[in-house]
Amino acid sequence: MTTHSGTDRPVPSAPVLVLGGTGKTGRRVSAALARRGFAARPASRSAATRFDWSDRTTWGPALDGVRAVYVVDSQGPDAAEEVRAFAALAAETGVRRLVLLSARTWGEFDDPALLATEDAVRAAGPDWTILRPTWFDQNFTEEWFLSSVLTTGELRVPAGEGREPFLDLEDLAEVAAVTLTEDGHAGRTYELSGPRALTLREAVAELSAAAGRPLRYVPVSEAEYLAEQRAAGVPEEVAQLLAGLFRHIAEDGSASIADGVRQVLGRDPRDFRAYARGADLSADPAG
Repeated sequence: MTTHSGTDRPVPSAPVLVLGGTGKTGRRVSAALARRGFAARPASRSAATRFDWSDRTTWGPALDGVRAVYVVDSQGPDAAEEVRAFAALAAETGVRRLVLLSARTWGEFDDPALLATEDAVRAAGPDWTILRPTWFDQNFTEEWFLSSVLTTGELRVPAGEGREPFLDLEDLAEVAAVTLTEDGHAGRTYELSGPRALTLREAVAELSAAAGRPLRYVPVSEAEYLAEQRAAGVPEEVAQLLAGLFRHIAEDGSASIADGVRQVLGRDPRDFRAYARGADLSADPAG
């Protein structure tokens, strides 16, 4: 692992490149950096700084003058190779720090391929930090596979009564901002979770109470779920992936509480109830 002295710490005058900068995590990371006095450079296919994993001509201009990068991969079949090539270019252009958004689930599945992007970042040369969060609170308002509970009043997924310690995205953003701009986090892999593990039934009950209208969780079998997703036109590979992730919850695969938020921020993570009470829980959350 290559390490650098404290003099290589990013400074406010040097922008921090935020990949996926207009997305769910990236826009919050950019805001967290701004609150800390650092200039974020949000980059995506639709941002002012264009970045496209499939167009390598966009990589160099995005990296110009950058000393730290928040890395969100393409989630495609070539993600690991893309990250490996990008990280090598980043090192050549003077980047000193890479912070990768991974997932706690990938570390729990016995499949090295799921950790290939992590391996690519670790081998690149610059200081690296890996963030492995649990499922996000905001999935209930920003991801179709859970936010359907707000539009239909019902969440039908094969998660049984398994538990997940949902993480607030604002906590993830603050952790990312700190690890991008402060020393002491090089070579660390942080598992991030909320302060308590909830069943989907309990989470939906919290949302129902906060919304002031009935919402319910209906556990279904995996076969039922897949049939319903196919009928709704969801691609088979997406439906199968989601079914596997819900199975992981049903088996309490990620039920334990992680202390990554406290390690980095020195405080407990935000509770799901606080998220629910502050979220837009209208029947049309995207509107």
